[in-house]
Amino acid sequence: MLRYTLRRALLALLVAFTVSVATFLLLHTATDPAQAIAGPDADAATVQQVRVQHGFDRPLAVQYAAWLRGVVRGELGESYIWHRQVSELLAAHAPVTIALALSAMLITVVIAIPLGIVAAMRPNTIIDRIALTLAVTAQAVPSFWLGLMLIVLFSVYFDLLPSGGMMTIGSGKTGLALALDIARHLVLPATTLGLFYVAIYARLMRASMLEVYNLDFITTARAKGLTEGRIAWTHAFRNALLPVVTLAGVQFGHLLGGSILVETVFAWPGLGRLVFDALLQRDLNLLLGILFVSSVVVILANLIVDLTYGFLDPRIVHK
Repeated sequence: MLRYTLRRALLALLVAFTVSVATFLLLHTATDPAQAIAGPDADAATVQQVRVQHGFDRPLAVQYAAWLRGVVRGELGESYIWHRQVSELLAAHAPVTIALALSAMLITVVIAIPLGIVAAMRPNTIIDRIALTLAVTAQAVPSFWLGLMLIVLFSVYFDLLPSGGMMTIGSGKTGLALALDIARHLVLPATTLGLFYVAIYARLMRASMLEVYNLDFITTARAKGLTEGRIAWTHAFRNALLPVVTLAGVQFGHLLGGSILVETVFAWPGLGRLVFDALLQRDLNLLLGILFVSSVVVILANLIVDLTYGFLDPRIVHK
């Protein structure tokens, strides 16, 4: 297991390096960073002065090496519009988006996996059709519209949950009270983001369970007289979970990217709004830092998935 972990960690480092090179080259060749800093109305002399001042006149390989040395030291440069270190902005906004993505993932898994198992236990019955219909309906609804409807229902009509923001401004809450306040603000955006993926996970779990049901050890379990519930949750569940774990690692990156619309609807102060501002202002350093850190988070999520695979199915470790 240790050798398997080290091998996967080295592959993750290689992927992170490749992503950093590709992202750096893409952003520096797609736009002129000196022109973006100087402004669209700046003359050629001013643009050239900015280019020399920030080192954009040097070869791309030299610029990348300097940027990579900063990354190793935890420095991602300075934001051109906020005039703060990119690492400071990311440290302030990334945990907020990751909390939203993890909460959405938890909601997705808690709803989708039981739906998929129940549908697989009663295939082609009314229960199966109702479960899949509910799941597909949740995926078909646009996330921004669903978010607005949840605000109207739970914030305006029933007045149960806050309509936006991360916490109650001016409340002065600390400790457990503050944590509960943030959790209340997190319910609606996390639900909005998580419901979109319920159909994918539910259908995958159903298909995986039906495939496992055809294996010999399930037939043996039935021959022993075990109940269908015990067969599903004790014997089939763990084997059917592997494809879902794989999808979770891949979808975590989609959750980070898909949070932009949800963060806008609910005024959630995460990376989504920061990306939007960086794109509008063409803040190259900030955009580069966000893309790189987001990529690293996705790579780490996939590494965790690989290690979880090794735990769920020890045969993978010895391949």
